[in-house]
Amino acid sequence: MAKQKQAEFLKWMGPCLDALRKLGGSGTPQEVSETIAEELNLPDEKREELTASGIPRFHNQVCWARQYLVWEGYIESSKRGIWKLSLAGAKKQITDEDARKIFLKWVDIYSKKRKAKKQASMPEPGHTETEETFDETAQSSGNYKEELISILRSLSPRGFEELCLLLLRENGIENLKLTKQGRDGGIDGIGTLRINPVVSFKVLFQCKRYNNKNPIKREQIGDFRNAMMGRAEKGIFITTGYFSSESEREATREGATQIELVDCDKLLEMFEETELGLRPITSYEIDRQFFEKYMKS
Repeated sequence: MAKQKQAEFLKWMGPCLDALRKLGGSGTPQEVSETIAEELNLPDEKREELTASGIPRFHNQVCWARQYLVWEGYIESSKRGIWKLSLAGAKKQITDEDARKIFLKWVDIYSKKRKAKKQASMPEPGHTETEETFDETAQSSGNYKEELISILRSLSPRGFEELCLLLLRENGIENLKLTKQGRDGGIDGIGTLRINPVVSFKVLFQCKRYNNKNPIKREQIGDFRNAMMGRAEKGIFITTGYFSSESEREATREGATQIELVDCDKLLEMFEETELGLRPITSYEIDRQFFEKYMKS
């Protein structure tokens, strides 16, 4: 029998805490991943590698590392998706050996709980290097994120454009309209981003349903910008896929028209915030640590 490969995400526990310290004690999941990659000089190939299900492997591993750090009490959980260091986490330095001990501790805890009672309220530890992906909400409402992105990727091209238009409207962009099919010149729609009563910007957007395992390339961002030339002050590129590191750099290149990038993760966040097509379900679990100080008083 082949020896099971050790979970690769263990090596990101220490860097995860280091990244949060560098970010001032808190950050979004993407900010933490990007900070780790920058601090460790990870090559673009490592950052862009996808799992078989099309999820960025590196970012997914960082999310797994964060989950164990939450269980250990080093990172505080947040409803808004912000990762925040606890008082203990702010001072903690984690070695590879520490990470392995944390991993084994929580695998053992949940293994014992499974034997005593079925655990349906939280993701199961014991993660190894498989194509499993982390989802904070899976325990309460099923893996709706995976289902939602699958639905979005199955829409017709025009249907996806119409849905993106609605999503942008819900986020404050005005005067939205789609271009005529076949004659868009690489532009799917236009709108107005109003900053205040007297200042506004014309916005052009492009929508790409993307099932390919390869990320959106730099050249595609360049083509979009060329199509925008002289027509708007801001661009928005929306995709059900992901962007390569080169395309992200191209989108914010100094001296060129800036392009906002909305990838799969950001798209899901926008659906959550607007609750378009989603019915919220509230569930609770007891935080025993919260009540401990009152038990002793």
